[in-house]
Amino acid sequence: MHPALAARISTALRRVPIALVWAIGLVPAGWIVLDLMQGRLGVDPVRTIEHRLGDWALYLLVAGLALTPVSRLSRINLARFRRPIGLLAASYAAAHLSAWAVLDMGLDWSLMGRDILKRPWLTLGMGAALALAPLALTSNNLSIRRLGAAAWRRLHRLVYLAVPLAGLHALLSGKVIEPMPVICLALTALLLSTRLSRRIVPARQR
Repeated sequence: MHPALAARISTALRRVPIALVWAIGLVPAGWIVLDLMQGRLGVDPVRTIEHRLGDWALYLLVAGLALTPVSRLSRINLARFRRPIGLLAASYAAAHLSAWAVLDMGLDWSLMGRDILKRPWLTLGMGAALALAPLALTSNNLSIRRLGAAAWRRLHRLVYLAVPLAGLHALLSGKVIEPMPVICLALTALLLSTRLSRRIVPARQR
């Protein structure tokens, strides 16, 4: 993209309120609530709620991972959207986990523990949740100051573990292979390989 056009778009995006990003990001949750109230969640509403919340967590995780490479390629500054998109992804992931724990498992901790150890997709999903938790808790300026910028950046590299784990969890949790988890995993692999190549090339040039 031409630098002048990229600069104009970046300037326009700086005027977009972060509250608007949150409002748009919460629309899918609103649709889930509306569908629940109107009885449009099918014969197994609990499973539908779980899957839809998990799907949006994955979509937002991949979107957040894509921001930096898209910004580099287009020269459009998208950095200010990284935090709200990441927190939205974590919110959907937390809601997805809560729906499973409360509505599906009835907060039976022993049953949950056995299921997590027995079913590979649950093991992967719990791994993704554990990787996301510290990222969500430290996505604020206070944490950056307390941890230091370098340590904070190292901690937030956990996202490179969380996203593929979430994608594999989504892929394996269905009875059949659905296209969207495959697409999300392919995009994740592309984004991670792009980032890895950017690290390898400078290292070879030294």
